[in-house]
Amino acid sequence: MRDKNNFPVIETDRLILRQVTKDDAESMLAYLSDQDVMKYYGLEPFKSIDDALDELAWYQSIFEENKGIRWGITIKEQGRVIGSCGFLNFVSEHRRSEIGFELSKEYWGYGIASEALGAIITYGFEQWNLQRIQALIEPPNSSSKKLVESKGFIQEGLLRNYEFTCGKFDDLLMYSLLKQDYEKDTDKK
Repeated sequence: MRDKNNFPVIETDRLILRQVTKDDAESMLAYLSDQDVMKYYGLEPFKSIDDALDELAWYQSIFEENKGIRWGITIKEQGRVIGSCGFLNFVSEHRRSEIGFELSKEYWGYGIASEALGAIITYGFEQWNLQRIQALIEPPNSSSKKLVESKGFIQEGLLRNYEFTCGKFDDLLMYSLLKQDYEKDTDKK
């Protein structure tokens, strides 16, 4: 898949997607403690810097274990982490991975999540040679559904009581984007 000692940096028109470090823990805590940001995240809002450091350690572990990658989303001129996006549950033999993302509420509605997601989808298909990228989204999360649909993802079905998070079972919608669908859309542009 990749060299685990060399974390890739992705640059877009407005953003730099980069590895998150301990210096970013305060920024992470700022948005991961927001109830609105965490509503569909599957975790309770963070309460301490230790929560943010644990999340950061998880980012590092999935990268080192070749199970995924999580980029910090930064605005070029600022450098401060305002969200994250990436792949998890990478299955190399099937060339499949899940995609995930979250963004500080103050940046909602500016196309930042769309720009970041577009960049990592391209990365997944072109650098990792993925065949399938999937997204699991809670049915009431209309913003995330709209975002992945705008990127060409197709809703495949409902996974009933798929996860137990925050003291309850959650249904999740399964969305997918296949490499041939991505390439067909890329050819149109």
